[in-house]
Amino acid sequence: KLSAGTEHPRFATSVVPRSHYEEGPWTNLPFSVENKWRLLIMMTLYFGSGFAAPFFIVGHQLLTK
Repeated sequence: KLSAGTEHPRFATSVVPRSHYEEGPWTNLPFSVENKWRLLIMMTLYFGSGFAAPFFIVGHQLLTK
């Protein structure tokens, strides 16, 4: 019979921790940088919409009275 502290080895300490994420450059980004033209279009839409929004809002406010 084993003593109180040595029943069985802890399973959590015997398993090597692994991650399901890839490692390497550009893998920690929330978007893909594989296709530079798709990236260009997506960034243009993202930043362009933020730049154009105030102009559309002001135009809408000027047309409505």
